[in-house]
Amino acid sequence: MRDVSAKEALPEAATADLWLGGRLRLYQPPRGDHRAGTDAVLLSRAVRPPPGAVVIDIGAATGAVGLAVATYESAAKVVLVERDPDLAALARRNIQGNGLDGRVGVIAADILSVEIRRAAGLSSNMADLVLTNPPFFELRRHRPSPIPGKASAHTFSGGDLESWLKACLDLLKPGGTLGLVHRADALPDCFAALQRRFGGIVVRPVQARIERAAIRVLVTGIKGSRAPFTLAPPLILQEADGAMTPEADALHRGLPWPP
Repeated sequence: MRDVSAKEALPEAATADLWLGGRLRLYQPPRGDHRAGTDAVLLSRAVRPPPGAVVIDIGAATGAVGLAVATYESAAKVVLVERDPDLAALARRNIQGNGLDGRVGVIAADILSVEIRRAAGLSSNMADLVLTNPPFFELRRHRPSPIPGKASAHTFSGGDLESWLKACLDLLKPGGTLGLVHRADALPDCFAALQRRFGGIVVRPVQARIERAAIRVLVTGIKGSRAPFTLAPPLILQEADGAMTPEADALHRGLPWPP
C-alpha cells in the first residue's frame, strides 16, 4: 500500500480550518469545491462501522470524511484514496496534524483502473465499509470547469459512475457496506449501478428546506444482500429563517445522527 510521503511538497495556498465543532483541523484549498462541506459531514455519519473495521474513503480529497470516521471510531483503520497529488499531500498533512498517523493512511491512485488499484495495494474484499462522494457531473450533460483539477474532480465520462461504484464493490468484503452521497437527480443512475450488486439499500433525501425538493441523497447498501429497499425520512438542513435545523447543526458539530 503506497502512502504519500510526508516530505512531498504541500500546495502553497492552503488554509487551516477547524471542522466538526473543533474536533478536526483541516488544511484545505482556500476556495472551491475541494473544501469540506455539508456533503462530507453527512457522508461521514452515513454508516457506523463495526469495531476494528477497515474503512476506505474513495475520492477523499483532503481526507475530511475518512478523518471524521477515524475521529468518531477510535478502533477503525482508515484508508484515504485520492488521485490528485496536491490533495493527497494535504490529506497526509491532515492525518499528521490530527494525530492519526497510526490508523489512517493515504493512497494516491485512480480507482477506475484495476491495474493501478492493485499496484497501489487496493485489493479485492479488503474493506468493511467504503464511503464515497463521486464526481457529480457527466461530461455530456455538463460543461466542465476550465480548471483541470476541479474538472477532473467533478466530471465523469459517460458510464464512469457505474465503473466507480463497481470499483467500490470490488474493494468491499462480502456483506460490507457502501455509503455514498450524490445529487438527488442522479438517483436513477445510482440505482442502475447498484442493482443486482447490493441489497438492503437505504435512501435518505436531503432537503435545504422542508418545502423544497431534495438536493442530495445519501445512499447505503450491503454487498451481496437481498434485503429490501428502504426510503428513510428526509434530513432538512434549514429552518424557514435560514438557520440550521437542530439535526443539521448537531451533525455539523460532530455529534451522532439524530435518533
